Amino acid sequence: MPRWIVQAILGLLLIIPGAARAQVPTGSCSGSFVNPITDVCWGCMFPLSVGGLRIWPSSRADTSNPSSPICLCGSPIPRIGVAMGFWEPARLIDVTTKPFCFPNLGGIKLSPGLTMGSGYAANVGSNGGTDTAKYHVHYYVYPLLYWLEILTDFVCFEQASFDIAYMTEIDPLWQDDTLTTLINPEALIFANPLAQAACAADCVAATAHLPLNELFWCDGCQGSMYPLNGNVGASVGMTQSGRLAAERMVYKMHRQALAWGTMGSKALCGKYVMPILKKSQYRLQQVNPTPMVSGREACSPIGGSVLLPGAARTYPVTGEDMGFLLWRKRNCCVL
Repeated sequence: MPRWIVQAILGLLLIIPGAARAQVPTGSCSGSFVNPITDVCWGCMFPLSVGGLRIWPSSRADTSNPSSPICLCGSPIPRIGVAMGFWEPARLIDVTTKPFCFPNLGGIKLSPGLTMGSGYAANVGSNGGTDTAKYHVHYYVYPLLYWLEILTDFVCFEQASFDIAYMTEIDPLWQDDTLTTLINPEALIFANPLAQAACAADCVAATAHLPLNELFWCDGCQGSMYPLNGNVGASVGMTQSGRLAAERMVYKMHRQALAWGTMGSKALCGKYVMPILKKSQYRLQQVNPTPMVSGREACSPIGGSVLLPGAARTYPVTGEDMGFLLWRKRNCCVL
């Protein structure tokens, strides 16, 4: 679909909000466009900081900020700026069991003529007696703050347009556990009960405050980050396993150098390579099928529990295709 058509439809949603919640026939691809006004938890932008001082506090946990409010960037003569820290809505993520189904694009389903295996979310007693799941994931560039032109001259906003950046249907590494070891060979080291038992601590930390970046192989309450694909070996429901697939996708983007580090002193003058994901850099807000727009858990950190009220919600048939808005911590030197 041409980019200008997608942007035009998104613009119409601001005028006709009711169109965003249109129902689709049972069994088909479901979803809705994200309304930037009503479907986004704007409280997730905070806390806002200058140096180590929070000028707009929040009940949500924050990463460490540079202690000094003064920063220097540029060469050969560095310029003096102000070190700011904030959270920005930067990406959208689809999670679906149906190939070429796009929940965040209104539930459209393409038919490109390619044969791709469908995903599934097994019920108790099916699939050999185990609960497993398999998902396809799409990753969108979605710099909402820049797109809405809230601050047109704020250099810290990513100046990009809406785009579908990645589709797992055409990625052989996403389909096969063996092939995906090409980008995560270290998974063999952590495929043991002791390493996985440590993920309980990550679950507690991510739910109470922030995930433990040192336990990079863990996805907190969702399970293991490895393999970096949509094959979930232990699914306790679509809410948990779907979020796990989305969070694995974030890690995969970093491993393939398609996502970068944006937090901490190192990011003040520009993004940096982060092949091992620092999970505390992100928050996930569910926007499909039901937008979570209020409460502390509306945009919980990677690995946070989905059992808490307001954390996430799915429902049978028309609510099984999920969409997430990815919030990214940004430390930036405002020159």
